[in-house]
Amino acid sequence: MSDDLKATKSRRELLGMLGGLGAVIVVAGCSNGSDDNKSGASSSSKATTTTTAATTATSAAAIASCAKIPNETAGPFPADGTNGPNILTEAGVVRRDITKSIGSASGVAEGVPLTVNLTIVDSDGCAVMPGAAVYIWHCDRDGEYSMYSGAAENENFLRGVQVADANGALSFTTIFPAAYSGRWPHIHFEVFSSLAEATSGDNAIATSQLAFPKDVSAAVYATEGYEQSVRTFAGTSLDSDMVFSDGHSLQTPTMSGDATSGYISSLVVGV
Repeated sequence: MSDDLKATKSRRELLGMLGGLGAVIVVAGCSNGSDDNKSGASSSSKATTTTTAATTATSAAAIASCAKIPNETAGPFPADGTNGPNILTEAGVVRRDITKSIGSASGVAEGVPLTVNLTIVDSDGCAVMPGAAVYIWHCDRDGEYSMYSGAAENENFLRGVQVADANGALSFTTIFPAAYSGRWPHIHFEVFSSLAEATSGDNAIATSQLAFPKDVSAAVYATEGYEQSVRTFAGTSLDSDMVFSDGHSLQTPTMSGDATSGYISSLVVGV
């Protein structure tokens, strides 16, 4: 696998599908506490007050973390119309679960389950961006990119679009990507101002990558199916990676879970 160097369906038909396809995700800090005193509750208990205060503090910290995400290469396998195929114009690309191929392809990507939660905010003021669209893509556990390489060339899994809800939040269900030669474990993504704009990478308002923590990556690569990643991961570091060597703090998500049940990653993305 080389380093990351650098059909058509009307969007109008897809826009009508958003209500059923939007991500269902709870984001701390989106509540302003207005529901704490519903009718019938004569007073708030100390526990409730403490919980609300803690949630408010968590939210403030989350929304305050809105520095602009570094702009990175989309790499050679974006499938966004800028380098060969364009999945963004395909029916079915707006979906939360990206483990399965769409259209005439039928492959399923196997691997350790991974949920990718993103909150899209305006880096100038930290306001959430409802309606923003995000396209993510990444390699499978063999290090191959669908629509381009190896056994995955005729598949289109591990690619999909989601639209941010009223809280700027969206979510994808996928698998943990492999580590391949020269690159730290990562996921590519592009942010668009709206779904209508998400028809070509040329319209993206931000292009970046997620960098996964070392301990989580090592735990995943110790599981069955990721054997080839053990060697390649051992020979790579964040300091030598062509994308993350100049800094990755804004691109490293918080992680929870384990290699058996799967992981959940969460990141606030400032654009």
